[in-house]
Amino acid sequence: MTDSNALDPEDRKIVTLARSVRARNGVPEGAAVRDETGRTYAAGSVELPSLRLSALRTAVAMAVASGARSLEAAAVVSEAGEATAEDLAAVADLGGAGTPVLLAGPDGEVRRTAPAVAAE
Repeated sequence: MTDSNALDPEDRKIVTLARSVRARNGVPEGAAVRDETGRTYAAGSVELPSLRLSALRTAVAMAVASGARSLEAAAVVSEAGEATAEDLAAVADLGGAGTPVLLAGPDGEVRRTAPAVAAE
């Protein structure tokens, strides 16, 4: 478990953004990523008949579409205690293996930090 009070202010910001998107959009999960310039991208999960994306993959896609070249960190707020392999791979694709992914509950408390891992 990570002490949320000890988080870097920029990491706290992406957790707060992820939590806000989740609540505002009424979706199961919210996510936010921070790119190499400090810009942030926040998104909720997408569930359409022809398209399903996790919040984290949606946030990574938004960063890429906006010209981000790498990621410094990512955050996910959901009931789930783990990030999927696909989510961690998406972060690793842009940020590199080891990019921290903060996993927080709906209350915004960070439960753990997982390193991004490239897909096998």
